[in-house]
Amino acid sequence: MKDIYRGKLVRLAAESPEVLASAHARWERDSEYHRLADSVPAHLWSEKKIKEWLEKQMEGDPMRAFRFSIRTLEEDRLIGIIGLIPDWVHSDAILFIAIGNRDHWGKGYGTDAMELIVRYGFLELNLHRITLGLNGYNARAQRVYEKVGFKLEGTLRGDTLREGRRTDGLSMGILRREWMALQGAET
Repeated sequence: MKDIYRGKLVRLAAESPEVLASAHARWERDSEYHRLADSVPAHLWSEKKIKEWLEKQMEGDPMRAFRFSIRTLEEDRLIGIIGLIPDWVHSDAILFIAIGNRDHWGKGYGTDAMELIVRYGFLELNLHRITLGLNGYNARAQRVYEKVGFKLEGTLRGDTLREGRRTDGLSMGILRREWMALQGAET
């Protein structure tokens, strides 16, 4: 059995609200990070406000969201966040991920973290399906998701306004049986 929290390049971890708030405040100063991770207008929040929001999220029902930090194996550096927000009625979850520092973009960390969270979702949470949304202009993220096995399921035409231009929102998903087929005998 593989370690569910440890991949080839990263490990999933839990962080204190203080550590996460400090990292989020740094990452949010990079407008490109924000544009790739979200479709709402960029907005700067203080470290204090981010910490308060995180504490409120952590106080809630622990089965409402499974949130992890992403740490590199080599330096044990906090580089991002990832998680699943389950819908227990339908055995489905929405996946979110963000790699915070540009120095870690395009080096396989996101792919490794995605493989871990999908494995976690299907093997630990016994999900039937995992979905995610992304901005159509984020081709790098789409390639990562496809590499992990996600399929394009829908396009929300012109749903986001960025820098005066309309762009599409994309919906992608993977079913447990599709993921299992990709794993072969590895699971």
